[in-house]
Amino acid sequence: MNDILNVENLVLQFGGIRALNNVSFAAEKGAINALIGPNGAGKTSLFNSISGFYKPTSGRVLFEGSDISQMPAHRRAGLGLARTFQNVALFRGMSVLDNIKLGGHGRLASNALSAAWYLGPARREEMELRREIERDVIDFLEIDHIRNLPVAALPYGLQKRVELARALAMRPKILMLDEPVAGMNREETEDMARFILDIQEERGVTVLLIEHDMGMVMDISSRVVVLNFGEVIASGSPHEVRADPEVIRAYLGGHRAEAA
Repeated sequence: MNDILNVENLVLQFGGIRALNNVSFAAEKGAINALIGPNGAGKTSLFNSISGFYKPTSGRVLFEGSDISQMPAHRRAGLGLARTFQNVALFRGMSVLDNIKLGGHGRLASNALSAAWYLGPARREEMELRREIERDVIDFLEIDHIRNLPVAALPYGLQKRVELARALAMRPKILMLDEPVAGMNREETEDMARFILDIQEERGVTVLLIEHDMGMVMDISSRVVVLNFGEVIASGSPHEVRADPEVIRAYLGGHRAEAA
């Protein structure tokens, strides 16, 4: 398989509690890969371990074949791992555009002195970043009409879209989305699903998402991994996972057995 991310025997322990127990899975390059499971299954702990917010007790995380297990979060982001969060993590007093620009600042090459004084090279880089964001991110996600508004003035669904825009400004190779449609209505969910598909199909970005909306997961994902009590209990295509008896018992519920 053409995998861009490999998690090998990952263990994450907090005192006597094992949040992750020998978790292994792979994310297919250029595809939409989903992580599902009941509340408390360890999905966000796994995201935090992959992105560098948590340090696993044991096991490895490989990105493009290289071991990044000991790498800090900012260096992983620099390699191309971008993520959104389960709860919107934006600077509410800043404008939409300024929030999005923060995602691209890690790519700027200006030194600290020129940046501090906003000298020629820093100013040119900043203007080029703004043009790139306007062209490739704001227009793409259809948020030009809110670009100058403060984030705090936006409804929840648009705030989630701004957070996605900030992650895209990082030019990710892997886009990690933690419950991207949680709390959204049906129309907002359909819009977000369309944007995720466009990101994968038009830009070739690998998507790794956590989501409880099973209709969306099964519609847009090519590979699904199921966690329960910190362990992988199934993985495969949406059809294979939907029909797995252990998945039905642990997560989807008995009524889904007949539907599958």
